[in-house]
Amino acid sequence: MARVMGTERHSETTDDNLGRTLEVYGATVLRYGLVLVLLWVGALKFTAYEAEGVHMFASNSPLLSWAYQLFSVRTFSILLGLVEIALAILIATRPFQPKLSAIGSMGVIVMALITLSFLLSTPGVWQPGYGFPALSPMPGQFLAKDLLLLGAAMWTAGEALRAASIRDSG
Repeated sequence: MARVMGTERHSETTDDNLGRTLEVYGATVLRYGLVLVLLWVGALKFTAYEAEGVHMFASNSPLLSWAYQLFSVRTFSILLGLVEIALAILIATRPFQPKLSAIGSMGVIVMALITLSFLLSTPGVWQPGYGFPALSPMPGQFLAKDLLLLGAAMWTAGEALRAASIRDSG
């Protein structure tokens, strides 16, 4: 059905403009929210209580438990914090270095996938008496948020790669 009436066309334009505005602001919140979360959580990795929290997950992980043979609980947590902070800085370079930003986002993709693997290796993820799919409040629901971090990192990586491609060809 063709939209020829003035109010329908105006409404379509208003909706389109609102949609574009929300996308632009949403993209900014998504990218720099990811940066802020990584900076914040990375900085917390320097604290003793966060190091113990990391240990609870990483020590049960077939992907990370080996690290405790090389590093103390605190040192390993600090190294993870440094990685998170570095990835945040890389992602934040999007306006002037989209390729670096994409690399940072791809690092977060790897990090989020490793963290999501804790759903399979950490004791107490599933609510006792209910099992799958009932996540326990801690650690289960705590880990589930990394699915959103994974999606944000995938989007920021794709957008930054496209921007780098346009920049390189232009």
